[in-house]
Parts: sequence; structure tokens; C-alpha cells
Amino acid sequence: MRRPLPTAAEAQAILAYKRTRPIHRPPPRAGRALGKLVKALDERFGQGVDGLKARWREVVGDLLSARTEPVKLVKGRNGAAGTLEIRVDGPAAALIQHQAPQILDRVRLFLGEGVVDRLRIVQGPVRRSLAPDGAVLQAIKARRRVAGPLDAAVEAKLAADLEAAPEGPLKTALLRLGREVMRRDPG
Repeated sequence: MRRPLPTAAEAQAILAYKRTRPIHRPPPRAGRALGKLVKALDERFGQGVDGLKARWREVVGDLLSARTEPVKLVKGRNGAAGTLEIRVDGPAAALIQHQAPQILDRVRLFLGEGVVDRLRIVQGPVRRSLAPDGAVLQAIKARRRVAGPLDAAVEAKLAADLEAAPEGPLKTALLRLGREVMRRDPG
């Protein structure tokens, strides 16, 4: 058996007697809620090294970006300018040291004046993913001289000179060294 619906007066009395729950409002959007905090943090700490890593190739150029990468940005005390630490392939460290003033000028253009005043160079392996599609690395490798094989007479003379040496890694290393010396100075 169905229960009859209440009349308008009965419905009004029921609604006056019972409290209903208010409609839940959705939470504010995260972007709006965190906007002030992010802005304050950006003013206090700046972009840091992550923003510089993303655009490093544009800041220093293709050739330097293939051999270097920014590691960290150390803030100075009491609002003073900081130090940018970059990792450099071992042999290129001396060249980068000579180009440090130009690199600092370019970094200052990107980060702003008064953010960085010193460059600290650390030797170590550089991630090669910073180079665009490996094109820069291929150009660097293409410049390297490709050594051809030795003349048969020179190879025979080298083998005869090392005949008395015992077999093993020492003889192999001496043979390789002899080949490189003979390639550079065949006379």
C-alpha cells in the first residue's frame, strides 16, 4: 500500500521542523590558492638552476652547452649575489675558465643583474642530452682526425722491435703506443 504524499501545509511543517544539510561548496582551485605562495617564493628564491638548465643551450650557445651544464646556484648572504656552479668535461675546463666573464654576462642577462657574480667550475661528466639531437657532438667528433692504418713495412718493423717482449697486456699497450707514435711521426 502506498503512502500518500503530504499536503503543502504538512510539507511546510516538516521542513520547518527538520534541518537540512547545506550544499557543499567545492574547494578552491589549487592554482588560485597557491598563487600568492608561489609568487612570494619566486620573489624570495628566484628561478634557480632549473630554469637555467632548461634554457642553457640558448644562454651559452651550442658548443659550450655540449661541454658544460649548470649544477647549482648558491645564494649569497644578506642578499648579495651568488655563485653559479657548472660541471665541465675535464679537458674543456681551462677553455671554460678563460670564457668565464662572457658566460657570466650571458647568465646575468637571463637571470637578472645582481643574481650571480662568480662562476665555480667543477670537472666531471656532462649529460649529453643537453645537446640538440646530438648534432653538436657529431660536429665535434667530425673535427677529430681519423687515423689511417700504418704502412706494412712500418708495422713489420714495430712488431720486430717488440718481438722480445712477453705476451700480455704490456705488449699490447706498447704496440698501440708505438702505432700512435709512428702515425704522428713516421720518420
